[in-house]
Amino acid sequence: MSDPTMKTTSDVLAGRDLTRVTVLVTGATTGIGKETARALGAAGATVIITGRSDEKGKQAVAELRDSVPDGSFSNEVLELGSLASVRAFADRFLVEHDRLDVLIANAGIMAVPFGHTDDGFELQFGTNHLGHFVLIGRLLPLLVSSAPARVVLLSSGGHAASDIGWDDPNFASRPYSKLEAYGQSKTANVLHAVEIERRYRDQGVHAWSVHPGMVKTDLGRHFTSDDYAELIERAKATGGELPRRVGVDVGASTSVWAAVTDEALSCGGSYLADCAVAKARSWATDPAAARRLWALSEELVSESFPEPD
Repeated sequence: MSDPTMKTTSDVLAGRDLTRVTVLVTGATTGIGKETARALGAAGATVIITGRSDEKGKQAVAELRDSVPDGSFSNEVLELGSLASVRAFADRFLVEHDRLDVLIANAGIMAVPFGHTDDGFELQFGTNHLGHFVLIGRLLPLLVSSAPARVVLLSSGGHAASDIGWDDPNFASRPYSKLEAYGQSKTANVLHAVEIERRYRDQGVHAWSVHPGMVKTDLGRHFTSDDYAELIERAKATGGELPRRVGVDVGASTSVWAAVTDEALSCGGSYLADCAVAKARSWATDPAAARRLWALSEELVSESFPEPD
């Protein structure tokens, strides 16, 4: 059950009319992403969701339409662990859509066993960051032409587990830790938002990273009791504690807040939690590190997204 003292998606969107707004939400077949799509659709937005299969996407759209009968929802297949899939999706999207007001990079994986994406990247870094890096890079021209536009990247308080392993982001030679790999990928999400804001704010595109809180969703399906115990110990070691669990309506509220509110525009590039600016680790908000990650990401995916003139 959600904490009644925290804002929900309904609180954020009360009285708002988004009928002229087109939104893309990745990974929206379940959990926070699905609630984000539902809430924005209920406010009138045209919402395109992505899922890893057409079957899951169609099922989610049917459920969203049951919840919001007048809503405009559609689905597309996107596998972020395959850059071929990301590029094919972006190509289709650019042909089929002439505007994009909000891109919410919600999809992700968490604490998975060691493995690689189709392109040979460590699964969490490759899926959570590099897949979205290519997707957003290819859709940025459409966002610029639709400006004012917004990019929201789902990060996590878990970014505190690790900075970027600059010399070995794919754990090729260092011991694999599923929590550190997750933390690295979530740090990358924060840095990505910082650099998008720097590069594109003058073109009318703003970006934020978001910590949704602890929400019970399918994201944690690989999380074991030992993982949870380690998470508690890591929190204690830094003088903190785990936040209380919240429902998806609270978990999705900060994404929605960044996507629609005027208040968010005063803090572009920021790390957000509970519908407000939050404090991230210094390594995740360093502008020099954000530029370095952009360059490293371009090198890894063999694709360049030059800084606008």
